[in-house]
Amino acid sequence: MNSERYPAFKDKGFLINHAKSIMDFYHPICIDKEIGGFFHHFRDDGSIYDSTTRHLVSSTRFIFNYSMASIYLKNDKYLNIIKHGIDFLRKSHLDKKTGGYAWILDKNKAYDSTNYCYGLAFVLLAYSTAYKAGVLEVKEYIQETFDLMERHFWDKDFGLYSDEISSDWSELSDYRGQNANMHSCEALIAAFEATKNKKYLDRALIIADNICNRQAKQADGMIWEHYDSDWKIDWSFNKGKSDDLFRPWGFQVGHLTEWSKLLLILERHVTEDWLLPRAIELFVDAVEMGWDEKNQGLYYGFAPNGDVCDSDKYFWVQAESIAAAALLAKRTKNNTYWDWYERIWSFSWKYMIDHNYGAWFRILDQNNDKYDNLKSPAGKTDYHTMGACYEVLNSI
Repeated sequence: MNSERYPAFKDKGFLINHAKSIMDFYHPICIDKEIGGFFHHFRDDGSIYDSTTRHLVSSTRFIFNYSMASIYLKNDKYLNIIKHGIDFLRKSHLDKKTGGYAWILDKNKAYDSTNYCYGLAFVLLAYSTAYKAGVLEVKEYIQETFDLMERHFWDKDFGLYSDEISSDWSELSDYRGQNANMHSCEALIAAFEATKNKKYLDRALIIADNICNRQAKQADGMIWEHYDSDWKIDWSFNKGKSDDLFRPWGFQVGHLTEWSKLLLILERHVTEDWLLPRAIELFVDAVEMGWDEKNQGLYYGFAPNGDVCDSDKYFWVQAESIAAAALLAKRTKNNTYWDWYERIWSFSWKYMIDHNYGAWFRILDQNNDKYDNLKSPAGKTDYHTMGACYEVLNSI
């Protein structure tokens, strides 16, 4: 590829402008002034194809988006929108009787009230980033959410969070997953950075150690997604469902690089000799196993035998890998990681970014073609792509 065709991906101005261009796709059309909260479902052209369904992941990620944009784009006008999002989270998603948060709403009525640790991780992230942005009244909600997760999901015997509990908290699923723990680690780091309360950092480190070291030993140093109630690998869970939205089968390329990124962020706050070596190993495994040499871009997942089990290219995999590459390059002074940074950005710029309407396409096939015109179904919101820009800015 001719590098002259592409922007200066390491330039601070480029990163700020790119994050702003993504915000411009969603803002202000995403703000729902009638039901409350935000619209979640957008086609490529920005039109809304579902105006009533609300997913906890999207509701919280929009709060994150506006909070981070308020900080990095220096836009105080976003503060009222952050409060608008939190108001919907408290009045519609939160069940005041149980303390849980509805997973899916139809308008502002609960459609699925199952309690997921994954969802609560993003609730904690939303409150923490809102507090960072200056919405001070949410500070007590950070503690409240941590306590809720502690009470119902934390398993002190294994030093990890459980995954799924019924709406009335009476039935704990036997399923255990690394994904909920990874995003809990992310949220706990944010909670520490927002409040300076070391208990959040300590918990984040415990999770990172147990997933990236202890659990990874079961898979020759890789991080498998699915486990039973004793935290033993379940190789068969969702086999045949490598494209499941929250629990895909196979080693996830993007989760390996996302953990690499999180370990390097942790290293800013703690001194642990294992963090950098593991961050390097996870990133190297991800790009060696996941890079499409023919068509460029990172695949979604690969099987235990190393074969690609899902050859699609997902937006978030590229974004998280961009952030991890930048952090590794800055930390190690090894230009190999800047090469990967440029390579993944170049692919994304050419294929994954919508230069017509804005934001990133959600998914491409192996030949880098779109499947449909749904840019932002439930859960997307481009939290990964803007977040990657901000994390790179932190590193450079």
